[in-house]
Amino acid sequence: MGDLLDRLRAALPAEAVVTDPDVTVSYARDMAGFCEAGAPAAVVLPRTVEQVQHVMRTACELRVPVVPQGARTGLSGAANAVDGCVVLSLVKMDRILEIDPVNRIAVVEPGVVNAVLSRAVAERGLYYPPDPSSWEQCTIGGNIGTGSGGLCCVKYGVTAEYVLGLDVVLADGRLLRTGRRTAKGVAGYDLTRLFVGSEGSLGVVVRAVLALRPAPPRQLALAAEFPSAATACAAVCSIMERGHTPSLLELMDRTTIRAVNDLARMGLPETTEALLLAAFDTPDPAADLAAVAELCTAAGATAVVPAEDAAESELLLQARRLSLPALERVTGTTMIDDVAVPRSRLAAMLDGVAEIAARHGLVIGVCAHAGDGNTHPVVCFDPADPAAAARARASFDDIMALGLDLGGTITGEHGVGLLKKDWLARELGPVSLDLHRSLKHVFDPYGILNPGKVF
Repeated sequence: MGDLLDRLRAALPAEAVVTDPDVTVSYARDMAGFCEAGAPAAVVLPRTVEQVQHVMRTACELRVPVVPQGARTGLSGAANAVDGCVVLSLVKMDRILEIDPVNRIAVVEPGVVNAVLSRAVAERGLYYPPDPSSWEQCTIGGNIGTGSGGLCCVKYGVTAEYVLGLDVVLADGRLLRTGRRTAKGVAGYDLTRLFVGSEGSLGVVVRAVLALRPAPPRQLALAAEFPSAATACAAVCSIMERGHTPSLLELMDRTTIRAVNDLARMGLPETTEALLLAAFDTPDPAADLAAVAELCTAAGATAVVPAEDAAESELLLQARRLSLPALERVTGTTMIDDVAVPRSRLAAMLDGVAEIAARHGLVIGVCAHAGDGNTHPVVCFDPADPAAAARARASFDDIMALGLDLGGTITGEHGVGLLKKDWLARELGPVSLDLHRSLKHVFDPYGILNPGKVF
């Protein structure tokens, strides 16, 4: 241990290497429940690429595990420390290096906060679409590591679709550059996409070239109340089948609505079984909302309320953003699932979750990116009650199994980390899992990068 610390400090500023256990413990885990976390030997907070390279060279030579971290807002345990590791926190590498309106790109360091980047490019008339619920805290590096999404995915897609190129420090300290700055490019294997969603298991992202879009018009939203999950999901299918492209299409079940009302006194309709939020940022959003309102009514909506202006729209969307914090208050602890299913199976997913909640005697609220079938069942339980915690874990596994049975995937945007390792093996199958492990060995032959995560 002394050798590790001496060698780290030899090429790093004193303040960049933290060993006080009262401080390092705060870097031990992300926001996931039911995931073990070890005690790091040190936390390193580099500010330059060269400092990251020094950390990785040292760790490689001494065979010390390294756990890369962003803001630790993740929900799968991917950023959790292992005993004796170096936690490599990239939050100090937080510069926006370039915003190029002509080529519509931004070049950033990994510690840039998502919302900071979004506001900076907006000042130049541009738009960075990925907007996870934690966008005010989460970093671009973390977004890349987990392949995160957000409320706008139904129209604009997820993080992977906006990463054009990366600078990555490999396990042995070498600097790899992938991708491009151009609008098109197919030279060689797509290593950039390989790193997106790899959860720090293949290399440490130290710079990213991101695609931007022109800023869209301000969106207008509507809220539609439904008497059942089935009627709400029928409306979702109808909206997508008719070719509409909403900028947002979100669903909240009755449990979630009540939780948001308890938290923020927003006056949402607690008697409804499902609330669908739709928004458009088109040149004539009112016309698009009117068409969607007709489809919602035809599917069985009991009420459709369009916002009259951007302020009312934002109020509706704020209700959706408060879903997870509101559900956390129900019992004090939550386990957040992240199962995506085909849109046509969305109703079966929600009905199945309701059955699982009743069978285990738990409160499980569901909020969903309905437009792309990505559901977030949130299991609420009392962690001080061992029986409740056991039921919560069992319900989580039942929800994962249900998602796979419906032709879905175990994670749409939160990643695998520690929480879903066993389920990843079931989804991938033995041939794919073997290839994953082979790729990991190519990039990290000594297994020091985020060991024990993903698979």
